[in-house]
Amino acid sequence: MWIFDSTLLEIVLRAVIIYLVVLVGIRLTGKREVGQMTPFDLVLLLLIANAVQNAMTGPDTSLTGGIVAAATLLIMNAIITLLVWRQRKFRHLVEGTPTILIHSGKALTKNLDKEKVTLEELQQALREHGVGDIEEVSQAVLEIDGSISALRKDEMPSVARPHHRIRFLKKKS
Repeated sequence: MWIFDSTLLEIVLRAVIIYLVVLVGIRLTGKREVGQMTPFDLVLLLLIANAVQNAMTGPDTSLTGGIVAAATLLIMNAIITLLVWRQRKFRHLVEGTPTILIHSGKALTKNLDKEKVTLEELQQALREHGVGDIEEVSQAVLEIDGSISALRKDEMPSVARPHHRIRFLKKKS
């Protein structure tokens, strides 16, 4: 029978702290980084994993210490996933919110700068959607997963066009 001594409790506490610090760090890098992992990002992720390994278990390199650390990380992930699923505010805090990059054929440079997306990267994403010119786009959005979605002006259904929605909202006021 395992005796849950202070060393194992320390591993749990260390793993929780490391999980939260790494989660915040990844969140602060922005949507773009998570959605578009480059070889450099993969190397960084592997190095972070190696760096925090010893910080989680401390001097306890036993099988039990490893199992406790792994179980703690899995439980933390399950808790965070449940909170993200049930709490909208927490979801926005952890995952962020989509950012509009193009509206009515105009690139929103303030949002591009905020998300660290260059005009060239935006144009590349539009070409991947079969769009040759920013002016053809009704709306392009940097999604929370780092991908860019785009809706051409000619593909936008009339009921979803912004001026129709605004008129409808004004009638209800």
